[in-house]
Amino acid sequence: MTDTMIKVEGVSKKFCRNLKRSLWYGMSDLAGELVGRRHGGDGGLRRDEFWAIKDVSFEVKRGEALGLIGHNGAGKTTLLRLLNGLIKPDAGRVEVRGRVGALIALGAGFNPILSGRENIYINASVLGLSKREIDSKLDAIIDFSEIEDFIDAPVQSYSSGMHVRLGFSIAIHLSPDVMLVDEALAVGDARFQKKCFDRIQKLQGQGTAFIVVSHNPYQIESLCQKVGVMHKGCMPPVCDGKQALNLYHDLVQQSLPPLGRSKTDYREGTGVLRFESLRVVDANGQEPNVVNTSDTICIVADINAEQRLSGLRFRFEICSANNAIVIMATANGVSESQIFEGKRSVSFTMSPCQLTSGWYYINAVASDGKVRLDTWQRALEFRVTQRDGPGRNLSTDQGVFVCNGHWDFMSCI
Repeated sequence: MTDTMIKVEGVSKKFCRNLKRSLWYGMSDLAGELVGRRHGGDGGLRRDEFWAIKDVSFEVKRGEALGLIGHNGAGKTTLLRLLNGLIKPDAGRVEVRGRVGALIALGAGFNPILSGRENIYINASVLGLSKREIDSKLDAIIDFSEIEDFIDAPVQSYSSGMHVRLGFSIAIHLSPDVMLVDEALAVGDARFQKKCFDRIQKLQGQGTAFIVVSHNPYQIESLCQKVGVMHKGCMPPVCDGKQALNLYHDLVQQSLPPLGRSKTDYREGTGVLRFESLRVVDANGQEPNVVNTSDTICIVADINAEQRLSGLRFRFEICSANNAIVIMATANGVSESQIFEGKRSVSFTMSPCQLTSGWYYINAVASDGKVRLDTWQRALEFRVTQRDGPGRNLSTDQGVFVCNGHWDFMSCI
């Protein structure tokens, strides 16, 4: 038995922006197939057509999880629909082995006027299970979904979270060989998401292959062994989570306007003192394009106080790309004795940087201990990379902080 559960070779799919022309192309393609021509015409684009997926290739083996990330419209859902057999590719080949469980659209496959219990039987029957097999799994499905009080109510009365609970519970209890999950878990609460991810990892250990689509790259990184980044229908070769995360954030940064040094958005405070600029410099005082984990960096803020001030407190918040505060550097107990009037600068040095690879941004806050004088949200964004050091490989680093310390190896007496 082969270990490759999903194999995609040079797959492309095109759609038409014009509804009437799309219907005409569909009829033409259908007629062409009847006389032996390939679906999708001669392989080129016709008027008003565009490539939703273009020349995508990858493999997923038994027990592996492939994560797909990318902005809206990048082609992730279209790819899952191709894998699930809902639509046909215009070029290339898709091979999926074994029973497939899919959560591609919220509420997909449910009859809204039937109860949750009846929908369980219908969904399981479509996948080839007998009534006896469904009966043996029914209690486990209902118990995992945690909606036993509503299982006999019409599905149309369910909330989005209840749809996800029931759909995911059905899919994982039908012993799928391949599981396709498209952002459906995003509407579940945090506790149920953790419960689902724990079950996904358990199923991986039992040999189920997963493809997971999410807009949360850190969730993808922790769950999947390899990740594909989709952009405008294309996908470069899959790689490990950290590399994919960096590529994804590079694409995000390219799509955003650059932050100006005099940016004034996201400001609040009395304005008696204001941050005029913020920059990250290296040990030579230069502003690097990319910071290395082992480099010394200095966060420098130029400020302007309209009047003589004392007892001030400054804070730099270094946040990861998923908006979590990684480091909070405060000048409490140091800056209060300083007198500020007119233009001055405030700096904080990190030697070394110690952040793992990825994109980060800085919030700058100044207060007098009682009220905020200025808060500059997302004042500056910067990128950190890691180079391999002696005896260690940091190319697949996890977390957000490299801790300085030492290991001891001692004999037990």
